[in-house]
Amino acid sequence: MPTRDLKIPAQRHPEKQRRPDAPQPKKPDWIRVKAPVSEGYKKTRDIMRENKLVTVCEEAGCPNVGECWSQGHATMMIMGEVCTRACTFCNIATGKPPEALDVFEPGRVADAVKKLGLKHVVITSVDRDDVEDGGAEHFAQTIRAVRRQSPDTTIEILTPDFIRCDPAVLEVVVAARPDVFNHNLETVPGLYPEVRPGARYFHSLRLLQRVKELDPTMFTKSGIMVGLGEDKQAVTQVMEDMRAADIDFLTIGQYLQPTPKHHKVDRFVTPEEFATYEKAAYNKGFLMVSATPLTRSSYHAGEDFAQLRAARQAKLGTA
Repeated sequence: MPTRDLKIPAQRHPEKQRRPDAPQPKKPDWIRVKAPVSEGYKKTRDIMRENKLVTVCEEAGCPNVGECWSQGHATMMIMGEVCTRACTFCNIATGKPPEALDVFEPGRVADAVKKLGLKHVVITSVDRDDVEDGGAEHFAQTIRAVRRQSPDTTIEILTPDFIRCDPAVLEVVVAARPDVFNHNLETVPGLYPEVRPGARYFHSLRLLQRVKELDPTMFTKSGIMVGLGEDKQAVTQVMEDMRAADIDFLTIGQYLQPTPKHHKVDRFVTPEEFATYEKAAYNKGFLMVSATPLTRSSYHAGEDFAQLRAARQAKLGTA
């Protein structure tokens, strides 16, 4: 079987090729970003290449890659670059991963974190439903490897839902003691069959609730996109559900359509609406909220973590 070329959309997303094209509307002025050209961007890119690492910044086509990489911030994506799910919003390549998990990858991630001098690192992954524990032990090994080489670096993980695994695998990840445990709900429950067909809304919610039960001191985080076809009432209900699960940090960003074969953009939410969501979320008790058109899970993650920690200290009266 010939090797897939993941730069070709039809080979990157074979399951989406039968979908009719959805027109990609012109982006409003508040969405536009500059092309990445800085020396800092190039240095970060070179370190990623030298360590043979994949980043979600590139694979998912994040609009903030220029800004983040110029500051030496990158989100490491472990467990390969092919995902076993086929979410209709996502630009990460889909299919059966061609390789087993790389036992040397945790060490390479740790090396890159040290070379970049990161004070805060975000580690995410593709879904690996082909692996018995969903990659839980691989996450734990990566966290421990970073801790050994960069003990002062705070670690944020953005995990899959582990929906096809023994529930005990979550304990393996939590026991490795990341500073922030993030798992994105991505959208409102009514859109799951279309947007996130391999996942279940209440399973993802329960996953985050269990993290808090296993370690009440661990910060939990989750995010959704807007502009997929949801209404404001549904977004408000998601906020309520997240607070019931004791989630600390909420991110809300504008969905951007990667290709005509992906889920269509229903509308561009205005900055004013995002400000309304942010205010509502803080009123519901979140310690930290990031709600802007360009917000992504890892955007300004280091600065946000510092604010998150300060907010908890203030709430506990230990500041």
